[in-house]
Amino acid sequence: MPFASTLENDRRFMAAAIRFSRRHLGLTGTNPSVGCLIVRDDGKGPYIVGRGVTSLGGRPHAETQALEEAGEAARGATSYVTLEPCAHHGRTPPCSEALIAAGVARVVGAASDPDPRVSGKGYAMLRAAGIEVVEGLLADQAADLLAGYLTRSIKKRPEVTLKLALSADGKIGRSGQGQLRITEEIARRQVHLMRAESDAILVGIGTALADDPMLTSRLPGLEGRSPARIVLDRYLRLPPGSALARSARDVPLIVTAARDVSAERRAALIDAGAELLGVEAIDGHIALPELLDDLAMRGISTLMVEGGAFTAGEFLGEGLVDRLCLFVGPREIGEEGIASPVDLDHIPAGFAKRREARFGDDLYFEFVRA
Repeated sequence: MPFASTLENDRRFMAAAIRFSRRHLGLTGTNPSVGCLIVRDDGKGPYIVGRGVTSLGGRPHAETQALEEAGEAARGATSYVTLEPCAHHGRTPPCSEALIAAGVARVVGAASDPDPRVSGKGYAMLRAAGIEVVEGLLADQAADLLAGYLTRSIKKRPEVTLKLALSADGKIGRSGQGQLRITEEIARRQVHLMRAESDAILVGIGTALADDPMLTSRLPGLEGRSPARIVLDRYLRLPPGSALARSARDVPLIVTAARDVSAERRAALIDAGAELLGVEAIDGHIALPELLDDLAMRGISTLMVEGGAFTAGEFLGEGLVDRLCLFVGPREIGEEGIASPVDLDHIPAGFAKRREARFGDDLYFEFVRA
């Protein structure tokens, strides 16, 4: 049965749907990770009868799974969905039709879908069938988790998150010393979680050579959710014996390559299991907008940039960063440190603080392009 429609109840269950949608971030291919809850009230208060989140690879959709779990209990109930239900026939019938066929009484939606095949049409189908529709509830919170899908749909490139670890005096390392521990274990675990929720992670060749990183997610239970690794390496300087190359057959590794790189270098990385991606170069620098276009065409919606001051500066300079994630440790590095291209006193124009947190002794600040 439908329950008394109150803003408090609607916000409560939509917030739960948004939290549930996070479960498959980075695992749904070109489709977004959407959450759906089916809720009814038989006189003793509202309760959840069905839950769904976009399946691995992108199908089935969240609504289909929630309705299947709810069964007949969906009739007359309320559906909470974090993205407007689809309205077009693809590999499966549209979710709007499934909600109508199940007999739900209300649909509460959060973010709007910019896909022209869906935008506004899903809600229109529901209303035409006599279903009460509430749009835009907690839309900003839902869109925050759907940002990769929304950015790729609108800008035809991945959402770019720039993650930097800064010392208390705004440095990201020491020249010539390789990887320098700036933050402690709790903050580093948070970074591994961010990796697990991303489609791909990118570093420049300077970072790859200096740190010899793995760039995988090493949280217990999430090892299988490591993102594809991308190295900006126009001249293919990445050694076949590097940690990245040695693990290329287990976790995808994409290395950029200019046309004029020797056949021997190409063959060595290909033999290691890496994929080479041809790139355009302007004044000796990889053309980042074109690279992002290529990554979007491959289905990459969320890109986490972790590499070095130079790479970070290039993405910032091109205006390609959508989200800034700054972890700030309590200790200073000193004058010999490498200055970060961005710090808390120099946030680029157009960014607004979305959240801040503390992980042990380390602070975290997140800024999103307004």
